[in-house]
Amino acid sequence: MDREEDLSAPTETSTIISPTTITSRNTKKLTLIPLIFIIYFEVAGGPYGEEPTVKAAGPLFAILGFLIFPFIWSIPQALVTAELTTAFPGNSGFVIWVERAFGPFWGSLMGTWKFLSNVINIASFPILGLDYVQKIFPNFKHGWPRYVAIWGSTMVLSFLNYTGLTIVGYAAVLIAVVSLAPFFLMSFIAIPKIHPHRWVSLGQKSVKRDWTLFFNTLFWNLNYWDNVSTLAGEVDRPQKTLPLALLVAVILACVTYLIPLFAITGSISVDQREWEIGFHAQAAEMIAGNWLKIWIEIGAVLSTIGLFEAQLSTSAYLILGMAERGILPKFFRVRSKWFNTPWLGILLCTSIVIGVSYMNFTNIISSANFLYGLGVLLEFSSFLWLRWKSPMINRPYRVPLKLPLLVIMCLIPSGFLIFILIMVIATKITFLVTGVMTVAGIGFFFFVKLCKTKKWLEFSIINEEEEKDVFEMDDL
Repeated sequence: MDREEDLSAPTETSTIISPTTITSRNTKKLTLIPLIFIIYFEVAGGPYGEEPTVKAAGPLFAILGFLIFPFIWSIPQALVTAELTTAFPGNSGFVIWVERAFGPFWGSLMGTWKFLSNVINIASFPILGLDYVQKIFPNFKHGWPRYVAIWGSTMVLSFLNYTGLTIVGYAAVLIAVVSLAPFFLMSFIAIPKIHPHRWVSLGQKSVKRDWTLFFNTLFWNLNYWDNVSTLAGEVDRPQKTLPLALLVAVILACVTYLIPLFAITGSISVDQREWEIGFHAQAAEMIAGNWLKIWIEIGAVLSTIGLFEAQLSTSAYLILGMAERGILPKFFRVRSKWFNTPWLGILLCTSIVIGVSYMNFTNIISSANFLYGLGVLLEFSSFLWLRWKSPMINRPYRVPLKLPLLVIMCLIPSGFLIFILIMVIATKITFLVTGVMTVAGIGFFFFVKLCKTKKWLEFSIINEEEEKDVFEMDDL
């Protein structure tokens, strides 16, 4: 039996979901514009957070970093995502790719790695938003007001996610317009004040360069291009819409990082040690006044909302997709009767986010990033393996390169990623937490296998060939 046929075949304890089950979903599909901004908030969310690149290496290297890094990291990851998502347009995204390439064990482990990485990352966004709010309302800095604010904002934002992916998409469009507008306005005001020599001279007279901080910041600001793959089942005409949305989102991310960076570093002269996270707001005050500073601080809070919503959607639909693949029990496939959203997945993610957000989780986030990195390496490996072993798979979008060039395309970001994992992220605690999470993922796989054998829980599998037929009918 062919490897692909074997992986999509039902097990003795699983049932097949028919195409009519898929087409019966009464839901509005994501169209191009909201999808672009969901991807944008899965990755960037605006120039907020790019400042440490200047602190670490000066403006010239910061500008070069955001010019070059997308070509060696973002674009290869976006291209891999576009090809594999259009070939396998299901809600479990990267789990399908790995399962097709290397089997159910690795698919399950991939789902565990990415889910834990995402939900822990989500927990940082309410805290980041509150860090900006406390500049205006200091009461939120400590004590019960801070805890209540974290809990309340998490619950409200999770409810917004529950109301539907289309609403989340259009909310992302609105948030992007409001939060990015002050940066373009500030950049326009700064144009007459730009002196190009400042792009070089600021870095020459300041502190020693911190390459660890520099690369870690670039990595954090241009990551997670593959997250959109878990929403593929909710996208209108995914084979056509997803590649275009990824292309536009890559361009948008690069432009929104670079334009303010060029404008601010060229128009004001301050020591690079002042370029902490949040310095953009101070720069706005220097360039245009306090009113623009306040606007950027409000935009920062809105940006964290967009990041929260986009990544919560990714995680909730990943749970749904893994249940559709038979990796999780059938009850995780449940959707809201009113909004058709995976409410149980949203509830699970929200519960973990609330639990983690009250912890000092710096080391846990580092571990989550390490897991994410391992997952990306597995994605690149799956991409190359499927191109070599299964060249005849229907790929509505195909990266226009032969296999040797594809190997080079994947080796460059993989080499950079290994450098980041070993030199930047890895610590003894990181290895310990990552190891525990990985062992838990392996144990979970065998526990699920035992549940299937003993028929303790019901599992269901959507037959992928039938699922693809449904998507192709939607495109007609």
